Amino acid sequence: MQPFRGHPPALPCNTSRIRAPHQSSRNIPRPCEHSRRHFGGPQRFTHREHPQGASAMARHIGIVACSAEGAALCYVTLCTEAADRMGRHNHPEVSMHTHPLARYMAHIEAGNWQAVADLMLDSARRLAAVGAQVLICPDNTIHQALPLLVRDSPRPWLHIAEEVVREAAARGYRRLGVVGTRYLMEGPVYREAAAAAGMETETPDESDRAGINRVIFDELVYGRLRPESRAYLNEMIARLKSRG
Repeated sequence: MQPFRGHPPALPCNTSRIRAPHQSSRNIPRPCEHSRRHFGGPQRFTHREHPQGASAMARHIGIVACSAEGAALCYVTLCTEAADRMGRHNHPEVSMHTHPLARYMAHIEAGNWQAVADLMLDSARRLAAVGAQVLICPDNTIHQALPLLVRDSPRPWLHIAEEVVREAAARGYRRLGVVGTRYLMEGPVYREAAAAAGMETETPDESDRAGINRVIFDELVYGRLRPESRAYLNEMIARLKSRG
C-alpha cells in the first residue's frame, strides 16, 4: 500500500509484514467481535455479517463526515468501486452530513471526546432521518468518540480501524504501522482494534508524529501535498518499517 498519494488521510494506516504468522488468519479473533462488545450487540453488524449479504446493507449509506477532503474521497471511492459488485454506473444511495471541521477540532484539542461524540450522533440522526441504513465515518481520528455514542445511535456503524485490522489479518500481517493525526497515533483507536485481533501497533517517534500532523492539517485537509512533504512521508514510513 502506497499511502499519501496526494489524497487526504482517509485511511492513514500503513501495514508492514515483519514475520510470517504462527497461525492462519482464520484463527485470529475477528475484529467484529470487538464491535459487538462496544457497539451494542449483534444488531450492530458490519456488512459482511449481515444475513442477506452486502447488498442488503448497501441500499442507502450515510457518511458522517469530518474533513471535506476525506469525506469527498470516501464518497468518490464508494460510488466508483460499487460498480464492481452492483453493475456499471450503479452504487447505493449515499447521503452525507458534516459539521464544520473547526467545531470538531475545538473539542479534539480540548480533549472533550464526549462533545465530539455529540457532533457525530447529531449527524447520525440527521442521516437516519433521510433514510440511511448504515453509517460510515471516513475520519480515523474521531473514531475515538464512537464508543461514547454508538448505544444511542439510530443506525449501525462500520468501524474503520476494525476493517483495516481485518484486512491486515487476512493478508497475514502481525504488526501495524499507524500513521495519521497526532491524536490518532497517540490515541487508542488502532491500538485497541489491533489488540482485539492479537496484533501489535507501531507509531512514529515524537518528532515524526509532529511532522505528520503538520502535513495533514496544513496540506492534506486542503487536498494538496507538496513534493517535499511527500518525500518526507516516504522517508518516515521507511523509518517506521525498519522498526518492524
